[in-house]
Amino acid sequence: LSDEESKRRLFNRLLYRSKQRGYLELDLVLGRWVEEHIHSMDENGIKALVNVLDLENPDLWKWLTGQEQPPDAVCQNPVFCELRDKIVNNLNSHATPETRALLGQPWVRGWDDIKKNPGAPIVGNQ
Repeated sequence: LSDEESKRRLFNRLLYRSKQRGYLELDLVLGRWVEEHIHSMDENGIKALVNVLDLENPDLWKWLTGQEQPPDAVCQNPVFCELRDKIVNNLNSHATPETRALLGQPWVRGWDDIKKNPGAPIVGNQ
């Protein structure tokens, strides 16, 4: 294969991995970000992207949305930092404080949490 063909295949594979994670929120956010940035990435950027794509969905989502503090190694990843900044800016621009969690606190409760935990306090978007 030519270098150009190998590069195209790699980009397609990474784009697919970013859009087909099985976690809708990440599929949308991560997929769009990768689509916009992958062609301008150098080798180090691609390696950083692969490291982000190798993270587990629940952890990655909590770290990107500020629900939990990510490990230091993840915080030093430039792709993760750019992605988190984009998500946090979008949340700050489009989400009301009542629907956001403080750092280290669970995010908004789902619509059916009352059914699952009838005695639990009502918080979030209910």
